[in-house]
This record gives sequence, C-alpha cells and structure tokens, in this order.
Amino acid sequence: MTRDWNQLAAVSIRDRRMKMAALTLFLVAVSAPIVLPYFWMVMIAFTARTGGADADTLWTACAILVPVTLGYSIAYASLSVRYRAITGAAALILATSLLWFFLGDDLHLNNFRFMINPNIVEDIRGAATAGGQFPWVWNAFGNSLILAGTQTLIVVTVSTLAAYYLSRFSFQGRATFLQSLLVLQAFPAITLVIPIFLIVYWVGLLNTLYAPILVITALELPFFIFIMKGFFDAVPWDIEMSAMTDGASRRQAFWMVVLPQVRVGMIAIGVFAFIKGWEEYVFVTGLRTGNSYWVMSTYLYYVREDVMGVDYGMVAAVSLLYVMPSLILYLFCQKYLTQMTIGGVKG
Repeated sequence: MTRDWNQLAAVSIRDRRMKMAALTLFLVAVSAPIVLPYFWMVMIAFTARTGGADADTLWTACAILVPVTLGYSIAYASLSVRYRAITGAAALILATSLLWFFLGDDLHLNNFRFMINPNIVEDIRGAATAGGQFPWVWNAFGNSLILAGTQTLIVVTVSTLAAYYLSRFSFQGRATFLQSLLVLQAFPAITLVIPIFLIVYWVGLLNTLYAPILVITALELPFFIFIMKGFFDAVPWDIEMSAMTDGASRRQAFWMVVLPQVRVGMIAIGVFAFIKGWEEYVFVTGLRTGNSYWVMSTYLYYVREDVMGVDYGMVAAVSLLYVMPSLILYLFCQKYLTQMTIGGVKG
C-alpha cells in the first residue's frame, strides 16, 4: 500500500493551522478582560461629550472591534507571512468603515483639544485649578521623554558594562555581589521614599528631574545587571579568545564580537527600562514640592482630579496620548523581545 505523501503533508499543515487558530482564539479570549478596557479608552476619547460617555456607543464599538480583532488574530496565526500584512490592512479598513457607518455622528476630536490649547484645563475648571500653574501637556510629555530616555541610556550602558565584568572576571566578593543583586529586589521600593527624599534634599536635587532619574536608575540596575550577565554567560569564551588570538585587543573583542551577540538583551532591557521610567509616578511625585516639574503621570492624575466633575473624554484622550510612546516602542522592538530568554541569547 503506497502512501500519498502530498495528501499527508496537506492534512498535517491543515491540522497545525487549526490548532494554532484554536490556541490563538483561546489566548485572545482570556486576554479580553485586559484588552476591553483599552478598547473603551480609545472609544471614550473619540466619542465622549460633555464629560460623559454613552454606554450604547461603547458596546457598539466593542461589537465591531472585538470580532474584527478575533478574526485578524486567527488569520494571523493561520496565514503565511506574505498574507499577514494584507489581512491586517483589510481588518483596519473594515473596522474603520464599520465604526464610521454606525458611529459616524458620535466620532469627534474635541477631547484632544488639550494638545493645542495650553490653558485648556484652566479654561474648564477656572482660576482655582492648581493656582493657574497647570502646564501644557507637551511640557509634561517632554519631561517624561527626558526622564525615561536618560534613565534608559544610563541603565543600558551601566548594566551592560557591569554584567560583562561580572561574567568574564573573577574577583573577591563576586559571589556575594551576585547574590545581593537579587536580594535588593526583594524589598518594596516604596518603603524607601522617606530616606530617599532626605538624601535627595541633602544633596540639593529636590524639585529637579535629576532626582527621579538617578533614583529610578539605581533601583532598577540590580535586576537588569543580573539579566545582562546571563546573556554574556551564554556567549562562548572561545569566540572572544579567537578574536584576541587574531590580534584584536580586549576592548575590540568586546565591541566587535561579544556585544553583537547580546544585542537582543540590550534592546529588551532598554524597552523595559523606558517603560518603567515613562510610567513612574511614586518617585516623580515624592521628590518634588509644589509644581516644580510635571511629567505625564502627574498630568494625567491631576486631569482626572476635579471636584466639579471629571471630564472622562479628556481623561481618556490624555491616557491615549500617554500610552502611545510605549506602544510604538513595543511595536518596533517586539521581534527582539520575543527572542529574549532570561539568562541567555537566541541564535
């Protein structure tokens, strides 16, 4: 009895695609409690009027977006790479068309007026708001970029160099130092707010962006150093030794041979460090008095604090602007994050 190998291969491919589609459907279903609030945030930002949100509008939008998202997720897992971009564009066009058809009269950009009006919050609340010191959103946005970007640069640089040294050199106290890296992560950072505030005050950095940058960096470095050490440990010593045998110096071997091998780890910790700095609220608030500087987290907090009634549309619009940098960064770096394994490199 001869077997039809082409038929068996086709059956195998079909079964695999069905299993992947079922798995994707399951993962999307269990993710619904997390994804649904983001759908609502987007729709509130584009539909809410006079401070409130219409529940019928939100459920109509979900009835459109959820099936389209589920269908695209299943198609993404089932189709080849060549057809994924086409499917994504088709899903985007379909969702936009349906939203415009069913909610065209409710869609507007009025909630984003804070982006072009520096005094929008004072205009809404009156002169009693923050003593007239509420900033323009782009000032807070710029400060958040400075904080997150500077902290990310320091974290990636220091953790990479420190991890390389810990991975390649043996010195007295090395084992104790490695153990302390994880022990430091066992204590909640919020318990250090008061002593850190006193230290920052004594060194003269209170009410400056330097304080939260240095504090967040110091608190995050132990964990990132530990992660990067695992990546360097996974790079064979023979590769580096071969480069030095061929005439390269230790520094040249590090830059041209070892560092490219741990690029995935550097990008991964860079993304996580940026997100941590971008979303920080406790220390950027605790290390200032008054309104010396603003970042996006404090801006969002005070936008929603209104004794006269919360403008939910504006809060959702500010929230949407707030999440965009992290979302864009993730989309550009997701292929590197999926290759990351704690304590090693892929390839």
